[in-house]
Amino acid sequence: MRSDMIKKGTERAPQRSLLKAIGYTDTQIERPLIGIVNSFNEIVPGHIHLKEIARAVKDGVLSAGGTPAEFNVIGVCDGIAMGHEGMKYSLASREVIADSIECMCMAHCFDGLVFIPNCDKIVPAMLMAAVRMNIPAVFVSGGPMLSLEDGGGKCLDLNSAFEAVGAYKNDMIDEKELSYIEDNCCPGCGSCSGMFTANSMNCLCEALGIALSGNGTIPAVYSKRIRLAKKAGETIMDTLKKDVHPRDILTEKAFRNALTLDMALGCSTNSVLHLMAIANEAEVDLDLDIINEISKKTPNLCKLAPSGVHHMQDLYAAGGVYRVLWELKRAGLIDGSAMTAMGLTLGGMIDGECFHITRNDVIRTVGNPYSTFGGIAVLYGSIAPDGAVVKQSAVAPEMLVHKGRARVFDSEEEAVSAIYGGKIVSGDVVVIRYEGPSGGPGMREMLTPTSAIAGMGLDREVALITDGRFSGATRGAAIGHISPEAAKGGMIAYIQEGDIISIDIPNNRIDLLVDEETLAQRKNTTEIKIKKNLKGYIARYARNVSSADKGAVIV
Repeated sequence: MRSDMIKKGTERAPQRSLLKAIGYTDTQIERPLIGIVNSFNEIVPGHIHLKEIARAVKDGVLSAGGTPAEFNVIGVCDGIAMGHEGMKYSLASREVIADSIECMCMAHCFDGLVFIPNCDKIVPAMLMAAVRMNIPAVFVSGGPMLSLEDGGGKCLDLNSAFEAVGAYKNDMIDEKELSYIEDNCCPGCGSCSGMFTANSMNCLCEALGIALSGNGTIPAVYSKRIRLAKKAGETIMDTLKKDVHPRDILTEKAFRNALTLDMALGCSTNSVLHLMAIANEAEVDLDLDIINEISKKTPNLCKLAPSGVHHMQDLYAAGGVYRVLWELKRAGLIDGSAMTAMGLTLGGMIDGECFHITRNDVIRTVGNPYSTFGGIAVLYGSIAPDGAVVKQSAVAPEMLVHKGRARVFDSEEEAVSAIYGGKIVSGDVVVIRYEGPSGGPGMREMLTPTSAIAGMGLDREVALITDGRFSGATRGAAIGHISPEAAKGGMIAYIQEGDIISIDIPNNRIDLLVDEETLAQRKNTTEIKIKKNLKGYIARYARNVSSADKGAVIV
């Protein structure tokens, strides 16, 4: 066992004495040492209940003959960090989490790992760490939050509150209605209830083969979530015996399967950023062209919020992620030979699933999809020669092709002020730059401006482009990850107020309609803005982070 390095032989008596100081017996020390990587904290609603999940995981490990040892990592709530300087630290925290897990695993020689993530950056960070360490691993998330009806037949979620602010600013609702939405849109623990980034990544873990069926969809408050956690604890012992490692699981087949599921579900655009980063750790060649290739042949089978009215509890009632995978496998779109942490192929796991379906209106068939193409598209063109990403399943049909006047802002705050101030009108293309991985730094999510646009009823008339990124809760013609970013001299740095921008999502294009001579003059006279006086971790991050098309990883 890997843990023998800290517990076998007379020369390891000092290390054993420290384990005994914790209270471990000789019998416990002899057993496989399983690290329980928990992201519990008391500020993130998706993580507030993870003590109970960890306890269940440990019970499963104990019942299967292992010795669990829990340690914690940090976790940022994107919703709380949204719209201010705190969002600079959200994506940046992904690298801190992965690095801290590496430190703990190298220092303490765990034989296996059970990862307990739930929200946004924590899931991909743990996946990056898992494949980097290549220690047998299983994932079990804390599960999604429930979504409650508002009394008018519409289910609420966090995005309801963000959009309600825009509606209130535009005198479309009063303070009483705003307060009602605030009090009811997030009714309890769990990751926010739409197909936002956290739930996207937790669902993709099932397709990647590193999590059990139900990981992405069983609601956080259901007892079945506790049972799933216990099963994950039992499973890691079996994974250990079968000698299955993350690099056996996270192969090119697995990433293609995950991207296929991504397109069928209509996941967050952040999933592209994170899958690129995880593939980088796994040394799997994954680029934006592969994403377009898979998108063009994968039908969109689900319309979950923000793209539609359904939420995670509805997907669970419809059979969950494996029900979607079954539909895709039946159409020959999933490679069933990919290995899973359970020691079985993904195809075998799907075929062995017993579906209990109480909703038939959530998952469409391949023969009757919402669209014949996937939920995400990568755009190229003069504005984004290295690519940009859009959640096309959340774009109104009339905005799939659009030409409009550029309204240029050098920060999110400037743009939000203009939107709330009524300065953005129908047909405009809002440009928010200097918010990229290095230039931001931290590539902030732009949920506040996109929600303001939607809340004011302009999402079918106004587009927004940025070298930053978007929350999975974003809807509308929101195009992010523009690469190269402004701080690195990308074309977005040279767009001026009033320029005409052409967006053609069906043809994967985004272009600035300005002649070459004018652009050449601008490049000679425009000063690239670099943020100075940065300190601490965020300064190191800004210096070392790669571009968005490479996953915004530390290099």
